[in-house]
Order: sequence, then C-alpha cells, then structure tokens
Amino acid sequence: LDLQLAGAESLAVVPIGKRNRIDLASTWRHPSFQGLSPWRSRIDATGFRAQWQVASVATDAQRQYLAGRGTVPFGDPSAARADPGVGVDTLGVVLADPVDAYTQADRATKYGVLFVVLTFVGFFMFELVKQVRIHPIQYGLVGLALVIFFLLLVSLSEHVAFGLAYLAASVACIGLIGFYLSAVLRSAARGTAFAAMLALLYAALYGLLISEDNALVLGAGLLFAILAGIMIVTRRVDWYRLGAPSPGAA
Repeated sequence: LDLQLAGAESLAVVPIGKRNRIDLASTWRHPSFQGLSPWRSRIDATGFRAQWQVASVATDAQRQYLAGRGTVPFGDPSAARADPGVGVDTLGVVLADPVDAYTQADRATKYGVLFVVLTFVGFFMFELVKQVRIHPIQYGLVGLALVIFFLLLVSLSEHVAFGLAYLAASVACIGLIGFYLSAVLRSAARGTAFAAMLALLYAALYGLLISEDNALVLGAGLLFAILAGIMIVTRRVDWYRLGAPSPGAA
C-alpha cells in the first residue's frame, strides 16, 4: 500500500504474524530505523529502502499484543523508561529532518551579532575615511532593521518554504537599509554599495544554513575572508592621524 504521511514523524509496525516480512521504501533521505533492526537497508540521495524478516519465535509481540499492551511512540521513550515492559515490540522508521526551518532559523540568529558588527564596522570606516558623521541613533535604527530580519525569517518560514521566506525577508531588509543609508551617507552610490555588501553576506549565510556537513568550515572561511578584506582595505590607513582632532576643531 502507498501512504502519504502528512505531519507524521514516524511509522511503526507490530510484527504479530507467524512469519513477518516488511519491505519499506520512501523518497525520504534521512530515515532513522527504530525498534527491531532491519535485515537489509539502503539509503542514498533518492531515498531509502529497508527490509525486515521477523519470525514469531524471535519476538514477544504476539504475547504482548494479546496481553493488551500498547505501542510506545518512537522518539518519546519516557513511558518505556518508566516501565520497560509497558510497550509491545515494534519496528519502523522515524522521518528525521536534520535541517528543518526552525533549526535553520536558529543557526541564522547565531550569526546575527556578526551581521550587526560588520555593518557597524562599515559605518565606522565611512565615518573615519570619508569624514561622514553618523549619529548613534542612525546606528541603532540600522541595527534594529538587521535584527527584524530574523523575526521576519522565523514568522514567514512557518507559512512558506524556508528558501522563499529567507528571500523575502532579506530583500525587504536590504531594500530598507539601502534606501535609508542613501540619505545617511549622503550618496545613493554609497547606499547601494552597502546594500550590495549586505546581499553578499545574506547569500553567504544562506549557504551556511543549508549545509549539513560543512557549516563550520564554511563559517570559519567566511570570517577569515571578511577579516582579510578589512585588513587589506585599511592597511595604509594612518589611524593616529584619523583619530586626531582636526586643526579647525577649536
């Protein structure tokens, strides 16, 4: 039989026959086999297939079922820990999702401080090099816009696919910040350049979020590249001259 599990996380089978053979196949790429171990299984990019062959002498499922025992849900073994004999022997699979929308949103928030700091560093560079005065309130407004991105991401991802939610939230926040900075930095080109920088950061962050195995190395490489870029751009800056008061300050 073909089943579509809408909202279900697992599928369990109670082997109460004299001879039980269960073949289970699905396009889900992250199965977690629970209960009695499968006799043979295969997992690849197209999904998985598992086979069980269980004889009645190899399990107490018949006796447990006739005794009125119920099943213990996979992934919630609290009842089994309280009383190991409370459940009937089962076999099956949990449809695990290693990188769901909430996990990706949680990863994104961990990089939120980095986004705010990098944006403020860019502001500071413009303030020193281009002699553009930026008020602390303007720093705060841009920081709030960056923070609201993560709130939009989580709320939208509950209704649409994570990729679409990420795209909508990033376009909204980048557009708002670019429009605002065009006035703050007194140049539409500077505002557009800042928006382009933020777009690159958000694109790099999305690559980190969808990566399951290489997130750490990609994140470390991104941080190194950003630090290297800042050091290269500012390698000839005379910080003592920039920090000194101008002759006409008095």
